[in-house]
Amino acid sequence: MYFLTGWPRRLLCPLRSEEEPFHVQPSSQRFYFALLSETQLSIWFSRPSVLIVSYIESAKAAAQFGFYQKAEWKPDDSMIAVATAKGYILLFDVLGGGDDKYLYEPVYPKGSPRVKVTPGYKEEQCAPALSLEMKKPVDLEAPITSLQSLREDLLVCTADGYLHVLHWDGLGSNGRKAICLTTIPFSLDLQSARGGPSLDLEGVYIRCMEYCVTLDGFAVVLSDGRLGFITPLSNTITTDQLQGVWAADVTDGTCVAVNNKYRLMAFGCASGSVLVYMIDTTTGSMQLSHKLELTPKHYPDIYNKTGPVKLICWSPDYSVAMVTWECGGLSLWSVFGAHLICTLGEDFAYRSDDTKKDPLKISSMSWGAEGYHLWVLPYKPERRRQEEQQDVEMVEAPPSSLQAGILQFHFIKSALTVNPCTSNQEQVLLHGEDRLYLTCIDPSQIHSSSDAHPHAHIHPRDGSPMHHPPNPDSSLSQGLSTLLGHKHWHVVQVRTCSHHSWLGFAAIDTAGQCMAVAGRRGFAHYSLFTRKWKLFGNITQEQNMTVTGGLAWWNDFVVVACYNFIDQQEQLRLYQRSSNLDNAFASVTKLHSDTLLLNVFRDMVILFRADCSICLYSIERRNDSPNPSASVELLQEVSMSRYIPHPALVVSVTLTSVRTETGITLKAPQQACMAESIMLNLAGQLIMLQRDRSGPQVRDKETPAVNKKLLPFCPPVVLAQCVENVWTTCRSNKKKRHLLEALWLSCGEAGMKVWLPLFPRDHRKPHSFLSRRIMLPFHINIYPLAVLFEDALVLGATNETVLYDGLQGSSEPLEALFPYCTVERTSQIYLHHILRQLLVRNLGEQALMLAQSCASLPYFPHVMELMVHVVLEEEATSREPIPDPLLPTVAKFITEFPLFLQTIVHCARKTEYALWNYLFAAVGNPKDLFEECLMAQDLDTAASYLIILQNMEVPAVSRQHATLLFNTALEQGKWDLCRHMIRFLKAIGSGEMETPPPTPTTQEPSSTGFEFFRNRSISLSQSADSVTTGKFNLQKTFSMPTGASAKGRDVECAENMYIDMMLWRHARHLLEQVRLRDLGCFSAQLGFELIGWLCRERNRVARVEDFVTALKRLHKDFLWPFPVIPVGSLSSPLKNGRCRTGEEAKSDIQLRIFFVVCFFTESGCSQQFVSGKLLNESCRMK
Repeated sequence: MYFLTGWPRRLLCPLRSEEEPFHVQPSSQRFYFALLSETQLSIWFSRPSVLIVSYIESAKAAAQFGFYQKAEWKPDDSMIAVATAKGYILLFDVLGGGDDKYLYEPVYPKGSPRVKVTPGYKEEQCAPALSLEMKKPVDLEAPITSLQSLREDLLVCTADGYLHVLHWDGLGSNGRKAICLTTIPFSLDLQSARGGPSLDLEGVYIRCMEYCVTLDGFAVVLSDGRLGFITPLSNTITTDQLQGVWAADVTDGTCVAVNNKYRLMAFGCASGSVLVYMIDTTTGSMQLSHKLELTPKHYPDIYNKTGPVKLICWSPDYSVAMVTWECGGLSLWSVFGAHLICTLGEDFAYRSDDTKKDPLKISSMSWGAEGYHLWVLPYKPERRRQEEQQDVEMVEAPPSSLQAGILQFHFIKSALTVNPCTSNQEQVLLHGEDRLYLTCIDPSQIHSSSDAHPHAHIHPRDGSPMHHPPNPDSSLSQGLSTLLGHKHWHVVQVRTCSHHSWLGFAAIDTAGQCMAVAGRRGFAHYSLFTRKWKLFGNITQEQNMTVTGGLAWWNDFVVVACYNFIDQQEQLRLYQRSSNLDNAFASVTKLHSDTLLLNVFRDMVILFRADCSICLYSIERRNDSPNPSASVELLQEVSMSRYIPHPALVVSVTLTSVRTETGITLKAPQQACMAESIMLNLAGQLIMLQRDRSGPQVRDKETPAVNKKLLPFCPPVVLAQCVENVWTTCRSNKKKRHLLEALWLSCGEAGMKVWLPLFPRDHRKPHSFLSRRIMLPFHINIYPLAVLFEDALVLGATNETVLYDGLQGSSEPLEALFPYCTVERTSQIYLHHILRQLLVRNLGEQALMLAQSCASLPYFPHVMELMVHVVLEEEATSREPIPDPLLPTVAKFITEFPLFLQTIVHCARKTEYALWNYLFAAVGNPKDLFEECLMAQDLDTAASYLIILQNMEVPAVSRQHATLLFNTALEQGKWDLCRHMIRFLKAIGSGEMETPPPTPTTQEPSSTGFEFFRNRSISLSQSADSVTTGKFNLQKTFSMPTGASAKGRDVECAENMYIDMMLWRHARHLLEQVRLRDLGCFSAQLGFELIGWLCRERNRVARVEDFVTALKRLHKDFLWPFPVIPVGSLSSPLKNGRCRTGEEAKSDIQLRIFFVVCFFTESGCSQQFVSGKLLNESCRMK
C-alpha cells in the first residue's frame, strides 16, 4: 500500500510569469505533464522533473479564444487538446526535436561503464527536446465542461447539453458530430430501459465525464448532481447506440474518477463523501459498493466540515485513491475503503504550539509514473499569500528569482500493488523510486545458525547459505519472531544501471535475504550477505528485455516473465543467483502469449496470460554442469476466457493447497503439499478453481511419474468480494493446521477475512452437517502487508509524523505546512478475533483446538486478555439488552487453560471499575477466584485479586483475605510480597468504612482503569515511602476495638500490634521447626526485632526440647557435614585415653551455634546478638 514519506518537493519554473498554473494533465504513460495557466501551456518531463517547452498565447488570440481551462492528451502523446473559456478547442501537435536533440543528458565520471554508446541510452536517460505547434482551432459555440480521449476520437461535453465527438486530426466531413443528451435514454437498469421510468434531461448537461475501458462506458456527473453511466451499444458512438443508467437517490455529485482494474466508479459528492459504484453484471444497474468518508471517531472536528469533494485521483496501479475537498486537505484510501492518510488531523493540522494550520487548498493534482509522486498545484490564493510573505525576504534576492507553483509529494508503496506474487512471503517489502524497505532477519543470525549446524551448505562465491526446497514440517516462526523486536527498516539503495530510473517490480525470497528488482529494461538482484548488487555484464542483453509479468524467487533462482525485443517473443527465464547474470546461464522457455502475472508454488510456476489462459509449469533443478540450471516443463493449460471479460481485471493469481473436499480430514495431512486449487482475484472477486476429484481416483504409487496426468479443474466458485490481497503458504505443520491451511484475505474497509478449515477432534468422523471450511471476518487497526501464519500475527506499516519548530514562522514555505513523514513497521495479533468468531458460531471445539495449538506463543496470555476485554467492553457498555451474551461462553472457554485466573484479573485491572460487576457476574465471585489462587500457590495473582476485593467488598473481607495471603507469603518466603502486604494491611486499618464502595451505574469517560487504581486503591508495587496514612480516610476493622475515642495514633499502634502478632506467630512457627536459616532471612528481609523477641521467648518456644532432632535439622538447614569419628575410636568411648566430658560436648555445641550466629550477623542482625545472648541462652537450654 502507499505511504507518504519526507517533505513535499517544490518545483521551480525557469520562466517568469504573472500567471500561475492551475491545471495539470498527465500523458497516457505519465512520461509528460501538461500544465495550464490562463494563456500558457507548459510540458514537463516526469524524471527528471524539468520543463521541456512552453507555449504562450498572444494577447490577441487570448482575447479571441478566452483563457485556457482544461487539457487532454492523445493516447500516443502526439497531440494535446486545450479547452478555452469561450468554447474553443485548441489542438497542439507535440513535435520531437530529432534523434540527436535532447535538453538534458546525464554526465558520468570517467571510466564509468554507462557511457553514451550504451544501446537505448538516449531514450532512457535524456529529457527530449519537444516543440508545440497549434493547429486550426475548433469552435463549439458553448462553454466546455469536460474533455475525454477515446482512441482516435476526442469527446467534448458542453454546457448546452451536447456531447461532441471530434477526430484528433480535426479534418474531413466525418471529423465532427454532436449528440444531444436529451436523446440518450436513462433508466435505473438496462432491463427496464425500454419500458421503465426514464430520466428527464431537459436543460441538463454533463458536468464531468470519464471513460472506463473495462466497463466500456462513460461515468458521468450531470449538472443537477445526478450520477450516471452511459454505455455505447456498438463500436461507434451515435445517438441511437447509447444507453444510460442512473443512480437513485443521489443529487449532489461533483466529480468522478474511474478505476479500470477493479471496474469501479468513484463519485465525489457535495456532502464530502465519495460514493464508489459498480455495475451489476446481471441487470446493468449501478450498485453502491462502498463509501470513502471521514469518520467522527477519528476526525471529530473536521469530518463534516470538509465541503464538497473537488478531485479524485486513482493511482496508476489503481490500488489507492487520493481525494481533496473544496476546503482543502488530502486523504488517501485503498481501493475498497481502508483509510491510509489524511492531512486534516494530528500533526498535519496543528503546529507544535497547538495552533491550527489552514489546510492547503488544491486546484489540480495528478499521480506521476508508477505512483511514486503526486503532482499538486495549490489553489491560487494560497500561492499569492506565500508570495506576499516572501516579499520581504526577496529584497536582496537576485533579479532572476523563480516562480514556484508545483508541489511533489513522495510515496513509497508495497510490492503487492504491482507484483502480487510476494503475498506468499512472510516479510514486508516496500519500495520507492530508488530504494527498498524490507523487514527481514539479521544475516548474522543466519550465519550463526549455519555455524551451529555442521551440515549447512554454503555458497562458494558469496558465503550465503544454500536454499533448499522447504520442508513440509519446518517452521520459520522462531526466526520470524525476531522481526518484532524493533521498528527499523532495512533500507537498500538501488544503485544499478540507468534503466532503473524507477522501480517497476520487486520481489524477495523466502528467507528474506535476497531481492530482485526490475525497471524499464532488464533486472538486477541484491544479497544482504554480501551487500552487493549483481547486474548484467552484457548491457545489450539487459536493454533487449523488459519484465512484463513480474518477478519471483524459486529457491536459488530468479523467475522472470519478460519480453525479448530481439526475438520479439514472450519468454519465461530462470537465472541462478550465484552465477553471473548472463543469458548464457539462464533457462529460457518460449511462451505463446504475453504474460501479465506470475507466481510460484513449491516446484511449480503459474502464469496468467493476455489471452485469459492460465499455464502451469514444473521446475526441476539440474546439477549436471558446473553452473546449476533449471528445466521447465508445461504441465497444464486452463482457459478462463468464459469467465474473464478483460485480462486487465485479474489482480493476482495464486496456486494453493486449499481445498474443500474430504481430503481435509486429519487422515490425509500429506495432501497439504499438493497444488489443489487456483485462486484468482478478478477485480476484487476472489474466484477459486478446485481440482475435480469426482471421478475414479488412482493412487500416486500406482502411477509412474512420467505418465502422471494432472486432474482438470472444476468450474470457478466465488469465495469473497472486495478482496485486495490474498495470503497463503505452501508450508505445513501438523500442530498448527488451522493457521497454515487457512486462506487470509484483506478486504479494505471490511478488515480481514480468513477461510478457516474445520477439523474433527481426536480422529473422529466429521459431522455430515458441518462445513469443511468457514469464512470469518474480523477488523484490525493496521493495513495488512504480510501474515505470519504460525505466529498468529499480521505485519504492516504506518505513517508517523515529526514536527520541526525551526521551519515555522511568519514566512514558512508552502511545503513546510506539512510535517516530516516517516514510515514505521507495526504488527497486530489476530488470534483473539478468530477465537471469538468461532465461539459466536458455537464452534467452541474448533476454537479450543486452535487455541491449544497456539498456547506456546509468548503472547498467548495477552490474546486471552484481549478476547475478554473486547467482549466485555461491547456487552457491558451496550445500550440495548443482549439476548445471548458471549462473555459467559468466553469465560468458560478460558477456564480450559491454566492462565484463567491471571487473564481475568489482568483484564479487570485494565478495565473501568463500572464494568467489574458485569465481568465477575460472568466469570465468578472474586473471593472464590482469590481462594483458587491460594490453592494453586499463585500468590502474585492473588495479590491482584486483593485489589479487586478492596474496591468491591467491605474492609473486613479485605482484611480477612489479606491476612490469608500474608500468612501464605510468609510461609513461602515471598518477602517482596510480604512487605507490600504489610503496607496494605496498614492502609486498610487506618479508617475505611465497613460498607462496600458504591458501584457506579454508568461508565466514567474521563478516567481509565489505571487512574481509578491510583485514586482509589493501594498498588502492591508502590514503595513504602509513597504510602502515607493521611491519604486514606479509613475506619477500623473487625480486629481492633471500635470505641469512639480510638483514633489517630491509637489506631496506628493497634494496626502495628496486629501485624506484629502475625509476625511473632510466624517466628514461633519457624523456631518450633528449628528453621534457623529461614528465621534469619525472615528477620533480615522484614526488619523483625529478633533479639528482643528471643529474650521474651527464652523459656517458651526458644527452649530446645529434643536436642538430637534440633542438631540434625541445624546441619540439614545449613548443609553442614556431620562429624566423622576415627575408625580406631569406634569401639571405645575414650578419646586420647579418657572420656569426653560434658564441658567438651558443650563446647562443640557452642561452636556450631556460633556459626549460626555468624549467619544471622551476615543477614543483618545486630552486634549485640552476636555478643552472646543467643549463645549463652542456647547453652543453658541443654
